Amino acid sequence: MVGQSTIGFIGLGQMATAFASGFLRAQVATADDLIGFDVSSKAAVKFAEKTNATIVATPQEVVQKANVVFLAVKPQYMASALAPLKSVVAATPSKVLFVSIAAGLPIQYFEQALAGEIRLARVMPNTPCLVGQGASGFALNANATQEDGALVKSLLDAVGLAFELPENLLDAVTGLSGSGPAYVFMAIEALSDGGVKAGLPRPIALQLAAQTLKGSAEMYLQTKRHPGDLKDSVTSPAGTTIAGVAALEKHGFRAALIDAVECGANRSRELGAK
Repeated sequence: MVGQSTIGFIGLGQMATAFASGFLRAQVATADDLIGFDVSSKAAVKFAEKTNATIVATPQEVVQKANVVFLAVKPQYMASALAPLKSVVAATPSKVLFVSIAAGLPIQYFEQALAGEIRLARVMPNTPCLVGQGASGFALNANATQEDGALVKSLLDAVGLAFELPENLLDAVTGLSGSGPAYVFMAIEALSDGGVKAGLPRPIALQLAAQTLKGSAEMYLQTKRHPGDLKDSVTSPAGTTIAGVAALEKHGFRAALIDAVECGANRSRELGAK
């Protein structure tokens, strides 16, 4: 197990379950190392069924018993989730490494809400964490140690890959990998529409489209060749691919993706400023 840490979760929804399951799958934790709390008994039961983790009656128990605590509640509920923890944190402010996966809430928010010299990592994950293929960015506060950073990265790498960044770059992560799965799903849908228009049955078109994106991404990750070079290797003179590339360029394909990432990052900044 990573760092001999007991890992707690406050909030036991899909993302918490994805992380806990990933830790178990990667053998960085055992079920005995996991504890959690949720105000919803239904969510707690589901989490326990999938992870065999210990469920406790209060969030204070999570903080008292765990070395690492994932704050996995929605941003609009975070204030009420943190309120009961103040007294526990005040007693031993540096005992626990908190890990927030709440979008838009800056490090300063947690430092003020818990009113202690807390150690904190702010994480921007994405939904492919649910299938062990996440892409995350994270930032540490001033009290967190180098060892904390290594621990957080090892945990996040168990459900995909992760990069430590300055906090001001997490909005860019939100616009790219945080929102990016939606753009990829739209691309799968649109490619399959093209396949159907060309005569393919819908189920086959969807499978071919999804596998094409998956395989192309894996080619880049394994070879690390520049995407432009990989694109050129598929693009024969006067062939089918260059005709398609020309159509994409005509309709502003690359510009649209660039704008989508920029708009997502800007919106993340707006939400964090509220």
